[in-house]
Parts: sequence; C-alpha cells; structure tokens
Amino acid sequence: MKQEINPKDTNRAQAFELWMKSPVPMVTLTKTFDVTHIYKICKRKNLKFNMLLCWCMGRVASRKEEFYLLPENGKLYKFDRLAINVIVNNKEGGISLCDVPYSDDFEQFKADYLSITQAAIDTCESTSDEEAMILGTSAVTGTELDCIVNQYSGIYNNPFLAWGRYRKGWFSVKLPISFQFHHVQMDGGHAASFLEELQNTFNTLKP
Repeated sequence: MKQEINPKDTNRAQAFELWMKSPVPMVTLTKTFDVTHIYKICKRKNLKFNMLLCWCMGRVASRKEEFYLLPENGKLYKFDRLAINVIVNNKEGGISLCDVPYSDDFEQFKADYLSITQAAIDTCESTSDEEAMILGTSAVTGTELDCIVNQYSGIYNNPFLAWGRYRKGWFSVKLPISFQFHHVQMDGGHAASFLEELQNTFNTLKP
C-alpha cells in the first residue's frame, strides 16, 4: 500500500529539506562484487542467474526501512511491501517492464518471476504494481561494464541497480553493480551498508 507521510515524522526530515528540490538529487555508487557462490548455485540448480541476483537484492532491501520510502512530486510516500522491476526483451524485439513481487520465499519469487517475465516476452506488454515500492534493475549483459548511470531527471526516483556481463576468472566470478538512489531516501552510509550486506548475502546464501 502507498501512503503519503509527513517527512517531519521520519528520520529523513533534514534530508527532505536539503534534497527534495535539488535539480540533481540522485547518487550512484558502484561496487565490484564476488558472485562466485551464487554463480555456482545457479549452475548446480539450473537457475537463471539474474533471477537469483534480483532475489538477493530484494532480500537485503526488504530489511532496510529506507527502501520503503519514495520522494515524489514534492511529497514523501511510504510503502508496506517491495517489488523488483525487471526489464526483458520481448518477442517483437523491444523491451517490456515487469514488476515482480518480492517474497522471502525464494520458490514463490521464482514462480512469480518466471511467469511474469514470460508473459511479458509473449504479449509484449509491461506490468506495473502501483501499490508496491519498486526496486529497479537493469541487466545489460551484451558486454562487460564497469558502471551504469541511469537518468538523473528526477522522474524516476526509485532505488535502481544495474549491471553488465559477469567476469569469469580462473577461480572467481566478479560483477560490478551500480546502485542509484535518491538522497532523500538514504545517505551514503545507508547505501554502503546495503552493498556490504548484499555481498555477504552472495557469500553465504544456502544452496
């Protein structure tokens, strides 16, 4: 559910005053992750790598209150659940957007991810979940990338993660991931904590 809240009733009151009217309120951090463990899980269990990657991101984000806040049109909104936006190449050669509800239950997330993305591929229609806070993602796997910077227009203020093709070495698999967020939502320390916990999740996920 989406609900407007008073910024003064949150710990983001000062950030709201400082950054809500900023012409460039977005911040991008990039970190190179070791994804060897989840890469091996995907190979062993025949899972889509990007699907497991998205679930790990949702798992960490769902435990941080900053990810439920959205600054929009001069107001601050709070949500009670998350969804992961996934971009797919549809059968007509274009792209479609899919909002996949996040669930702590990986099997449920997997079922929703596969059914929603396949429907978008087949119908070439995008789906949106207006009542969920959207964690945006984009996998540009046509090449290896060091960093991705999304639009800084202030139109799309949701947290956004993007990456290119993973890099396979002799003993490890690495993947740079860019994380973009609105400064009203969180500070650099919050973002750094998210990225650290994401790496820990990649390292310790049970197969």
